Amino acid sequence: MSVYKKLQEARILLQNTKLNKSGKNKFAGYEYFELGDFLPQIQNICKNVGLCGMVSFTADTAYLTIHDTDGEGFTTFTSPMSSAALKGCHDVQNLGAVQTYLRRYLWTNAFEIVEHDALDATTGGIEPVAKTVPKVEPKIEPKKPDPKPIAGEKGEWQITAPAKPEGDTKEWLDLIKSASHMLLDLTADEEDVMLIFKKNKVLFDTVKATDPVFFKEMMGKFTERKTLFTKE
Repeated sequence: MSVYKKLQEARILLQNTKLNKSGKNKFAGYEYFELGDFLPQIQNICKNVGLCGMVSFTADTAYLTIHDTDGEGFTTFTSPMSSAALKGCHDVQNLGAVQTYLRRYLWTNAFEIVEHDALDATTGGIEPVAKTVPKVEPKIEPKKPDPKPIAGEKGEWQITAPAKPEGDTKEWLDLIKSASHMLLDLTADEEDVMLIFKKNKVLFDTVKATDPVFFKEMMGKFTERKTLFTKE
């Protein structure tokens, strides 16, 4: 069999295997596959059908090359490298976080693992993200909640900014993050925190599609603020 025929057979075998999602996004309310949820099953299946996957990285690209162990055939899946800036972590730890994410995405892509559209769980589809557009400063137009909020007088919590990064991607991400944190500082209760997320969920989903590691760090602020009100 060719490497492609073996890979397709392996995909079908994995499809017929029950996989459980252990990853949980408590804030957005959805579950997702972590690397350990499917990689052991994939390795067993690959051994049985005669395949071997090798992951490697360069400064710009992550590679998953699947070799036919009975011949010389192979096929390669790629992904652009990204970056991480996790709080309290040094450069090597941030690199490890990026590599773990990319390994998961490469295997998910190679074996057509369906995540039940985790992004759609929080909004609904995402348009392709463009790489270049002029820098635009976001305008924040919330109404600061009254110290003792009255029903119907909540802020609008809307971030007015480009729907997708058309200029420097890092600057765009930092702008969205800064705007989100400014809004969170104005919240008076847990409901306000949830309203910010719901009002801007399409924008946040684009952030996640652009840089998942950055999105996870940004969502940490939401969880922290929500927990503050929960404890009260």
